[in-house]
Amino acid sequence: MATEFGISLRRFDDAPAEAREAEEQGYQFITAGEHVFFYGPTTNGLISLAAAAGATDRVKLMTSITLVPLYPPALLAKQIAALDNVSGGRFHLGVGVGGEFAKEFEACGVPVKERGARTDEALEVMRRLWTEDDVHFEGRFTTLGGVTLTPKPRQKPHPPIWVSGRSEAAMRRAAQYGTGWLPYMYTPEQLAGSLKTIGAYDFPRDAAVKPGLFIFFAVHEDRERANKMAIDRLSVQYNQDFSKLVGKYALAGNPDDCAARLREYVDAGAETVVVASVCPQDYMQQNQRLLADAVLPAFR
Repeated sequence: MATEFGISLRRFDDAPAEAREAEEQGYQFITAGEHVFFYGPTTNGLISLAAAAGATDRVKLMTSITLVPLYPPALLAKQIAALDNVSGGRFHLGVGVGGEFAKEFEACGVPVKERGARTDEALEVMRRLWTEDDVHFEGRFTTLGGVTLTPKPRQKPHPPIWVSGRSEAAMRRAAQYGTGWLPYMYTPEQLAGSLKTIGAYDFPRDAAVKPGLFIFFAVHEDRERANKMAIDRLSVQYNQDFSKLVGKYALAGNPDDCAARLREYVDAGAETVVVASVCPQDYMQQNQRLLADAVLPAFR
């Protein structure tokens, strides 16, 4: 089976043009993440992908990821249903709990310690709103007194749900609610182990959880320059020294280096790989093109 690849949008000012470029380069997904506040500039995935939807025809759209606990579940269910409809049924929901930047939870009035419980309840609420009418629900955070969401999502029973994270709780969430598993900051060995853990859960399912991966990348003919770009960007983005972590958790180096490392992830089980560029703004377009032209063809 050929691996599917997604590329994370890198610009805040022209998502339509960037999305068209990615579609033309053969990526199967375009993705966008979000934070309300973070260590650097961020966008909102649902807004960026709505703009991208109108500029593309085939490429699938994925949030990577949506910070589910920051939204009222009914409102998020409505936004997702609307985006799935306007995109012609191309939307995939990437789910995360966040927590790396506690001040954004404080600003949104959500206790950071409740993020996991809120996410699980929201996934239950949204699935019911997408698939049922006259929904009654009495939960810890949400009450529904007999409501019907219309229009429902175009995809049936609902858009695919990709659960992200690194923890045991995230793996359990993927097994219970997820269509796919999209971990980040993972080694190939961690990916393989997580797939075994998810497979061992005994939740009723129609199909197995699809194995995926989110990974940062910097590719350049000069190996050392690629590594420095990735270290510099990720150290700022995550407010910690990444000099000893890039080799474990990112694709960084020349095209051969990146292809070899990517092969390890594919061999560990990854069938969908979402990549996000970590390099200076003036090199991002070239970074994306070099990956598409010199690394990914071997996996298609």
